[in-house]
Amino acid sequence: MKPAHQANGADHKQTVSHRDALAVRRAVRLIAPRSPKQLHAYIRIVLGFDIPRRPIVTGHSAPFAYLEHAYFEDRQPRDCVVWANRGGGKTQLGAIATLLDMLFKPGIEIRILGGSFDQSSKMYRYLRRLLESDLFGDLIDGKFTGHAVQLRNGSRVEVLAQSQTAVRGQRVHKVRCDEVELFEVDIWEAAQLVTRSGQCGEVYVPASIEALSTMHRPFGLMQRLVRDSSATNRRVFRWSVLDVLRRCEPQRSCAACPLWQDCQGEAKRARGFIEIDDAIQQLGRVGAETWQSEMLCRRPSRSDSVYPEFAPKVHVSDFDIAPIVTAANRRDRYTWIGGIDFGYRSPTVLLWAFVDDRDVLHIVDELVVREHTTEQIIAQAKQRAWPKPDWIGADPAGHQRNEHTGTSTITLWRRAGYAVRARCVGIETGVKAVRRRLQRADGAVGLRIHSRCNTLIEALTMYHYPPEKPEAETPVKDGHDHAADALRYMIINLDRGDWNVTVRTY
Repeated sequence: MKPAHQANGADHKQTVSHRDALAVRRAVRLIAPRSPKQLHAYIRIVLGFDIPRRPIVTGHSAPFAYLEHAYFEDRQPRDCVVWANRGGGKTQLGAIATLLDMLFKPGIEIRILGGSFDQSSKMYRYLRRLLESDLFGDLIDGKFTGHAVQLRNGSRVEVLAQSQTAVRGQRVHKVRCDEVELFEVDIWEAAQLVTRSGQCGEVYVPASIEALSTMHRPFGLMQRLVRDSSATNRRVFRWSVLDVLRRCEPQRSCAACPLWQDCQGEAKRARGFIEIDDAIQQLGRVGAETWQSEMLCRRPSRSDSVYPEFAPKVHVSDFDIAPIVTAANRRDRYTWIGGIDFGYRSPTVLLWAFVDDRDVLHIVDELVVREHTTEQIIAQAKQRAWPKPDWIGADPAGHQRNEHTGTSTITLWRRAGYAVRARCVGIETGVKAVRRRLQRADGAVGLRIHSRCNTLIEALTMYHYPPEKPEAETPVKDGHDHAADALRYMIINLDRGDWNVTVRTY
């Protein structure tokens, strides 16, 4: 290859054009964008990325919406979740957002934390590629290391290993978490406490944490973050492979296209970066569930759910209980019962319910407490306005005597005036009994839950078997089992099938 000053003809024109373009980019590289339009132009002209500004799928976000949120510090709420498809550019966008922060918010401290150190390094490598170009190389203070870089304006970025020690020792303005679906929950929780707000040049930077990931685990951290986004004050940005497709050529036939069912011709107006043929090839390589969750960003299948029959729209409502509480109605048509799962460090869950004359079980209320003695729980139960249950279905383990008092938990409830039933039924048999209530053979529903029972509703939604062990018969004990167990104890003592059981009633 000839040196640039010896080039001639077309090569010379191309070299001059490149020099002119670089000169223009260098001239504007440190002019801070003041509006979304300027920001998009800066990213396109200076950085060379044309980021989609309009989603294809109704209800989704455009990738540029995330960059706009990350750059303009007045956008609220500051914490956000980016739920995007595999290959949807989220890691590259995180690197672009980091570069913009470093350039235009002097002194900012940012940490990149990935689901693995390799994932953290991936975003860092994208950032390094941008910074080490002819455009920004002179802004680096010192040298790049394998885990950190600092600019001459004092901005600094560091890659963190996913460990308690690495995370807890930080006090920074922003944490960008890449592939949070792979995080250990305790690491994610630790990361919530390391940010601080501060003035960075002319910009006040509120403390923030960003979570970027696909969602492929039906009961994973990402599903929890998206589900709880309103309660935890996090904004959600969501895009799928359809939102980042390159524009489909007019001559391509929609009728014969494998993407037609999902695309419906919308790719004809797309402005993304994934080739249509690449998306079609990926569609043919994976199963329907993987395509739906990891590429179309629809919620993962509940195939590992213990109670896939449970549907809040069907089983949850605000049914009127007032007429049922009266003594006359109770004697004539209703039977009041309870269900309890004992705990101390783990929560004790007590459920109140009635069975009507159509044999429909209605769960009306719940009591969920931690680190309370049995006497304290009984006192709280008596304060509730519901009729006293005819009996309470309980965990047979409640027969075990306390090593200090010599008295079992069930005995304490009996002394307080409650009848307790404790049937020794295997978990699998009990689960089948609950399923029969959720959906009977004739399609009827035998279980209704009042909307105030938030813990039980969440438990029935999230209670699951180990995804990595499809043959497992024992559900995962991750906190959702307690309310589900209280319901199971209630139902196996109500629906007395032809089971090989031992019955103890007190």
